[in-house]
Amino acid sequence: MKKNININTYYKLLLLIVSTSLFFLLLYVSLYLYTIREEKQFYTTTFNQYTNEVNSLFKLNSETPIATIIDVTFWDALVKFTITKDKNWYSRSVASQFETYNMDYIGVYDLNNRLINRTKSSKIKTNDFILKGMMSQLYKSKLTRFYLRIPEGVVEVFGATIHPSNDPKKNKSNPSGYFFMARLLDQHFFDSLNQISSSKVSIVDVNHIDTTEKDVVIVNLDLNDYKNNVISKLNFKRAFNLNFKNAKEILFIVIIASIINILICLYYTKRWVYNPLKLVTRILETGSRSAIASLKRIQGEFGYIGNLFEENSKQRKQLEISKHKAEESDKLKSSFLANLSHEIRTPMNAIVGFSDLLNNPDLDENEKSEYLKIINKSGTNLVSIIEDLIEMSKIDAHQIKPKYKGINLNKCIRELYETIKVTIPKEKQIDFHVIECSNPIEKHLLTDETKLKQILVNLIANAIKFTDEGSISFGYDVNENDGTVVFIVKDTGRGIDEKNLKAIFDRFLRVEDHFDAESSGLGLGLAISKAYIEMLGGTISVNSSFGNGSVFTFKIPLVYDESEKKSKKKSNASFFHNSGNETILIAEDDNINFLLLKKILQLRDYSVLRANNGQEAVDICRVNKDIDLVFMDVKMPIMNGLDAFKVIKKTNPDLIVIAQTAYSSAEDKEMILNLGFKNYITKPLNKEKIFELLDDFFVLKNKKKQKKELYL
Repeated sequence: MKKNININTYYKLLLLIVSTSLFFLLLYVSLYLYTIREEKQFYTTTFNQYTNEVNSLFKLNSETPIATIIDVTFWDALVKFTITKDKNWYSRSVASQFETYNMDYIGVYDLNNRLINRTKSSKIKTNDFILKGMMSQLYKSKLTRFYLRIPEGVVEVFGATIHPSNDPKKNKSNPSGYFFMARLLDQHFFDSLNQISSSKVSIVDVNHIDTTEKDVVIVNLDLNDYKNNVISKLNFKRAFNLNFKNAKEILFIVIIASIINILICLYYTKRWVYNPLKLVTRILETGSRSAIASLKRIQGEFGYIGNLFEENSKQRKQLEISKHKAEESDKLKSSFLANLSHEIRTPMNAIVGFSDLLNNPDLDENEKSEYLKIINKSGTNLVSIIEDLIEMSKIDAHQIKPKYKGINLNKCIRELYETIKVTIPKEKQIDFHVIECSNPIEKHLLTDETKLKQILVNLIANAIKFTDEGSISFGYDVNENDGTVVFIVKDTGRGIDEKNLKAIFDRFLRVEDHFDAESSGLGLGLAISKAYIEMLGGTISVNSSFGNGSVFTFKIPLVYDESEKKSKKKSNASFFHNSGNETILIAEDDNINFLLLKKILQLRDYSVLRANNGQEAVDICRVNKDIDLVFMDVKMPIMNGLDAFKVIKKTNPDLIVIAQTAYSSAEDKEMILNLGFKNYITKPLNKEKIFELLDDFFVLKNKKKQKKELYL
């Protein structure tokens, strides 16, 4: 019976190999025939797609000049020029901006088809190539685009009738004149099209006949004159590597290889597959040691399987350990998410609850003031939680890199002391002081000042949180032996027990004790600090015991800034007296954010305008020259704030633009300032910071204005 089963299984395996190989042989033959048919269809499809692509690209290439000429011909000053023919105005307002049109010829004509004035580049020598017939046709069509052949080559001509700005559809008034722009289709033009279309572009005659090339796709575009007659053609060529010949050769080789494969499989199936499988079956059924030994002697995968049987018990133990670790990690993450939910709901509960209580008409002013303070504090806590989560995510994604520069470490320590000192709650009896360094650094230290300050702030804030009375001190020392700067933060607060010392830097775990209800936060401050220290090439350690305070120590490399330069002292701005005449534009798509900023600005009697998107901001700044300052939201529909800022700066480079954004990381702030914004404000908005920014900018502006009036 066993012999019959073995024979049947063996022949089943052989039948499977043979049938599968025959199936693939038929498949390869079918693919070979199919390839021949697709060779023709693929070329046709590619040609049609290329034709559509070329037409779209060429149309897109002309959209910018068309938009430009439409914009220019709705210019009241240009209408006036057709009457006054003021050459000085033309030189100042049109000729001076000639390069921005990216054209080789600009001409203004009156209704009698006479040239008023023109400007052309050195590429075009021909004077009069705009004919009267073109203007007669343009009088009816209002806008035209056509091509002309002149001695210098073929030019693309754009023409439009001139109308006042209150006639956008050109149907209220008769034309005041004609405005023509032209560009020469020269090598620069072709190089641009070559790069965009990945093609070789050239001008050919109307009667040009393309040679048949299998490896090239050719598309011709007709260039029509103002009478719609073809004067030339644009010839687009792109390489087309069909390679169907190679595909057919490969398929033929595969067919031969498949036949050889059948013969090889028939020989080795029994030797390499059937006999080893028989041993595996025997091992699983009986656990025979001799079968395991025989299986291990076979080279390849089955020998490895034999070793796996021997190591089965070890693997089970390892799996149990891994399972335990996975469960522990899952538990930690669940605890973190539960803590996150709790920490977010706590300030949200205060915000929603006390906001609802404010609706009570019987509240007195003291209660309202107390509720508003609670709402403000809860909102600040919520923003802090979100910022910690974002910062930790960026660290994990390796999106944050240190930015080294020389800093005055002693000055940095003093600034931190003065900043943190005023934030310590008055109800806490804490002696906060700086540990003086016995060997202070006189040179500038090369490090990332922002991250160094953040590390110290996190450690000191942590000490303040868990110290109700006693002392908190921080400072630095220099270790010349290992070339490091050693920072220390000491407190006499609650301390940490030994079992939790190793877990305090874990981002998924916050130390829980009977004091936990008094503290808030996700516990990410130490994890972020540790990540920053490691970025700077340092290490951190802690020495603490429950009830005896904590000592955090971290080291960073001692590297001096060799390119140290003396910084110029900045003069303090004088106190600003609001004149009440400043006009501020708020570019903000969100109604609530706009209303809040508007109400803040109206406290100082500023005139407020609004733009709902970046494009509106650009249009308002172009029309209204009385705007003194712009608050530009970075993320808006239609045109974002960054693109709108670039456009506004081209037309009004002296306008003060302040970015307002919900992005608060150091990298985002640096990117905004590098783009050229005068400053930025982050959401949620802070009234005092906004007024401080406005005071600084308007003081500077008033000084410039007074200086200008003094010279006059």
